[in-house]
Amino acid sequence: MTFNEFKYERPDVEQFKTDMTKIIENIGGKDLETEIKAMNDYLALNDELDTMLQLVSIRYSVNTKDEFYEKEQDFFNQVTPELQAFDHQFQEKLLASKNRKELEKKFGKLMFDQAELAKKTFKPEIIPMLQEENNLTTELSKLMAGAEIDFEGEIRNLSQMTPFLTNKDRDMRHRAQLAVSSFLETSESQIDRIYDDMVKVRNKMAVALGYDNYVQLGYDRLGRLDYNAKDVKGYRDQILREVVPYVAELTKRKGARIGLEDMKSWDLGLSFKSGNPKPQGDRAWCVDKATKMYDEMSPETSEFFNFMKDGELLELDAKPGKSGGGYCTFIPKYNSPYIFANFNGTSGDVDVLTHEAGHAFQVYSSRDNIAPYRWPTMEAAEIHSMSMEFLAWPWIHYFFEGDTDKYKFTHLAGAVTFLPYGALVDHYQHEVYENPEMTPDERKATWRKLEKQYLPYKDYGDDAFMEKGTYWYRQGHIFGSPFYYIDYTLAQVCAFQYFKRSREDHAKAFASYLALCKLGGSKTFVNLVESAGLNNPFVDGTIKDVMGPIKGYLNGVDDTKL
Repeated sequence: MTFNEFKYERPDVEQFKTDMTKIIENIGGKDLETEIKAMNDYLALNDELDTMLQLVSIRYSVNTKDEFYEKEQDFFNQVTPELQAFDHQFQEKLLASKNRKELEKKFGKLMFDQAELAKKTFKPEIIPMLQEENNLTTELSKLMAGAEIDFEGEIRNLSQMTPFLTNKDRDMRHRAQLAVSSFLETSESQIDRIYDDMVKVRNKMAVALGYDNYVQLGYDRLGRLDYNAKDVKGYRDQILREVVPYVAELTKRKGARIGLEDMKSWDLGLSFKSGNPKPQGDRAWCVDKATKMYDEMSPETSEFFNFMKDGELLELDAKPGKSGGGYCTFIPKYNSPYIFANFNGTSGDVDVLTHEAGHAFQVYSSRDNIAPYRWPTMEAAEIHSMSMEFLAWPWIHYFFEGDTDKYKFTHLAGAVTFLPYGALVDHYQHEVYENPEMTPDERKATWRKLEKQYLPYKDYGDDAFMEKGTYWYRQGHIFGSPFYYIDYTLAQVCAFQYFKRSREDHAKAFASYLALCKLGGSKTFVNLVESAGLNNPFVDGTIKDVMGPIKGYLNGVDDTKL
């Protein structure tokens, strides 16, 4: 079957409630065999519901102007918080079961530890707040997807503006940034109102659940079992100490390469005077090259990528009304990963075919795990995507041809440069949720203050709208996935270790990576890291160790000749 043949039917909510009630009755006070069957029935029923939810979410993001799927998305926004109450009831009885130890042996202890954590994050009385949160997320997605920016004689969305922001012509980059800022400024009051409502409803939820504020609730909702906000602060401090000064050096080198002493924010997206490395063909050409790469990388990656192509599970073209960004998800009933992206002719197109394919390959490798262990927790999930970017290096010339050395330099330099930005996004969210009564203007001032700390080289020039602290408007995770963004940096630090390993022995590095993918989410973040023999990012000194090989590579390249 291809994706277009995957059948969507709106779930019968009343039937779901009836079926789930019967399943819950068979947990607690029953014999072990009955409870094992109830567990399997529970997982199967949730897979059915999740399949329909994923189909709606995907088809709506592909076309936010589709009235049918817009209504279905609204339907799920309302009913999923109600149905979450059944998960809560099920978990309560499961955790109290007299057969818990035997069930832990059968299904794994982690599932029970996660249920203990999830129990703290829900009460029926927060259902209206969860519904409001869902509606606000959808409202923002529609606002951003509906961007119509009149630039260079055409109306463009935010994704379609990206090539202009990295254009060789400095005036073009400048005008493109101002055009994006102008769109955001016209939407400023809406964005501020949506985010203010999000912060307030999340804080209200936290207080109702007995938390001081949303910070720990945010961590608990993400399923973080083996680290806390204090650990993350220590990790951010490592980045400030070990990475920020080196990124400032890399930025100076970039200025020298492109012949600019007064680098402005609109210059930071350009890496080379001759232009950034680009794939040497269109979307179909890139997919052909990716097929060749994955065929040669391993039998497992070959099987996976051909499955994705044959099932039409790669949604790659940018088009009007399509949501921005990229993601990978999984459709349980059809045992299929799905990749969503917006190709725009930049090196980001190839990054999708390595990064999002890394996510998809991971879940494809662990698709036969029970649902709670198909995906790792979010910070661990990004290890697979970011590591695949580096494991692809031996084949990257297929895409970039004469631009290969430029790509490798800018890819590695860009990955290092990302760490301070990722830490900034996280630090900002801690400030916001620790001080939920901040006004929109105070939030903007806080962003700009932290931006100067983590990105001291960023000068917005005459872009007054960005200068007042609004760049975070462009970061969707801040709105839809609080505290998630630091996960990218944690995974990046692990991926850098695969960068080093793959250059020493690619076959051995890939074997370790494949074993990690197959584990799925059967272990916590720290345990997954340790099972792969990687250094834990939270341990002081890890960032310094990781930076050694990176500096060695980048400092060994004469980038003035690229």
